[in-house]
Amino acid sequence: MMRLRDCHNFSDFRRMAQRRLPGPIFDYIDGAADDEVTYRRNTESFETCDLVPNVLRGVSEVDMSVTVMGQKLAMPFYCSPTALQRLFHHQGERAVAKAAAKYGTMFGVSSLGTVSLEEARGISASPQVYQFYFHRDRGLNRAMMQRAKQVGVEVMMLTVDSITGGNRERDKRTGFAIPFKLNLAGMVQFALKPAWAINYFTHEGFKLPQLDEHVDMGSGTMSISRYFTEMLDPSMTWDDVAEMVRQWSGPFCLKGIMSVEDAKRAVELGCSGIVLSNHGGRQLDGSRAAFDQLAEIVDAVGDRIDVIMDGGVQRGTHVLKALSLGAKAVGIGRYYLFPLAAAGQPGVERALEQLRVEIERGMKLMGCSSIGQLSRGNLRFR
Repeated sequence: MMRLRDCHNFSDFRRMAQRRLPGPIFDYIDGAADDEVTYRRNTESFETCDLVPNVLRGVSEVDMSVTVMGQKLAMPFYCSPTALQRLFHHQGERAVAKAAAKYGTMFGVSSLGTVSLEEARGISASPQVYQFYFHRDRGLNRAMMQRAKQVGVEVMMLTVDSITGGNRERDKRTGFAIPFKLNLAGMVQFALKPAWAINYFTHEGFKLPQLDEHVDMGSGTMSISRYFTEMLDPSMTWDDVAEMVRQWSGPFCLKGIMSVEDAKRAVELGCSGIVLSNHGGRQLDGSRAAFDQLAEIVDAVGDRIDVIMDGGVQRGTHVLKALSLGAKAVGIGRYYLFPLAAAGQPGVERALEQLRVEIERGMKLMGCSSIGQLSRGNLRFR
């Protein structure tokens, strides 16, 4: 029997989640597009980069706070908005909001979130991101932004790499959809994990509060890829973004930027931040890893916009490498989802604490007492 105290790193949490979750749900979190090459490369990309520490710098206290898009974070990483969290554990976004508040960092609620923006805001006074998908229904887009503004969400984060769903073959094999419409193989997997089923069915019903007034998920199952393909607007352009930036009139961030050209456009339109991201390898397989694109984008726009990255972060040293290259902060996704699935709020807190401790230890060993002291001078590429 694996316990939370036996989890010391990402792989441990992943293994504990795999033991607890029915196969189709684990595969939904763990899976990626096509051959999952980009998913693997996201973490491997950090291995081409070595840290060069300085010693005897008298680092007794470490300040790892950062300011990103006007938000002060106690740590240089935040919990990226992710979909369907109450499917993984009944606490869902509530657990993540509480853990983020405890650690003084930012967290996000997704358009496909399972707890309402209003409730999440009530749980945590920490900075909150709303991750937004651009729908064909412009009225829905306006309503969602208005709702986020009323609730007091600080940062609007528009995902721009998902105008169509990625080819997630693991989900195709199990028939994963919302609400459940599994094939036989998928049902067998659920039957093998009765503890998850009891947990799921004895708590409040599953819903998508950001969408439930606008999308009828119940009248036929909506697979996630179908949501992307049918509900989202593939004709979205920079003009649409410019209009949203004007409407929001607050910190506005584009998630899924990968090219220098697009980063420059984001600056021109008045965005406060960009997240270099390939959606955890879940969209365009063969896409470059965000870490590999970081230096050239920071060189192009880093003095005019906050550059953030996500994808593949599993260690404190990964965070330090990204910050040394010029990222203002780093987003984590699966890093907290597996602990959430494994153990709810205590799992998320343990994972955040481990990352915090790793960053603190790494900074001491690097001879840096504050994030601002990290630089490319501390890095060498193989």
